[in-house]
Amino acid sequence: MATQKQTRRRRLNMTERAEEQMKIQFPDYPEELLWRRSRNHGFATIPRPLPLAMQAIDAQSKGQPAGHVLLCLWIRAPDHPLLTIDAPAAFATEAGFEGERAVDTWRRRMRTLRDLGFIDAKKGSTGDFHYVLLLNPNIGIEKLKRAGKVQTSFYGRFRDRLIDIGAERDITDYDDYLSEIAKVEEKTTAKAKAAKAVRPNAEPTKKRSKPKEAEK
Repeated sequence: MATQKQTRRRRLNMTERAEEQMKIQFPDYPEELLWRRSRNHGFATIPRPLPLAMQAIDAQSKGQPAGHVLLCLWIRAPDHPLLTIDAPAAFATEAGFEGERAVDTWRRRMRTLRDLGFIDAKKGSTGDFHYVLLLNPNIGIEKLKRAGKVQTSFYGRFRDRLIDIGAERDITDYDDYLSEIAKVEEKTTAKAKAAKAVRPNAEPTKKRSKPKEAEK
């Protein structure tokens, strides 16, 4: 498994290789027509398998595809998983929804993303999706696979992509997380059984009635 240092070195080599190929394939191309992160403003950090996540989402929301809505969330995220949505109309418009019911349509797509496990949300001043937590899309796809909602061929391409970018650990970390939850639940159940065994179901003792005072 590639370490973080090795992955960083590989990415640098990919950039250098691209620069060499550009000199051959597109020599003297005008820089004014190119977009470079180091020079141009307005960039976002997004997971590389996101296009695959969008495909999986759209396959589960036929007729009301929500994959593009997820892309818009990641593009707007402040390089942090928590996103505060103060203007739902702006997000709805960016996702391609127009008209009086644009925000309602956007909210329905957001519910789909939440139900499929790609976001979580809390209520705020702008409604149910004021605070949005962007979840790992790799785990989202893995959950769909384990629920039998992803085709084998698609899942194979997804796992190949994880290997290609060195993100296989996302799945093993998820398995470790599930294992820890199972251990905690097992301990809680064992404690409850032990406590019940110490206190067997005995009939409650009846209160003794006070003797009546003798008549004078």
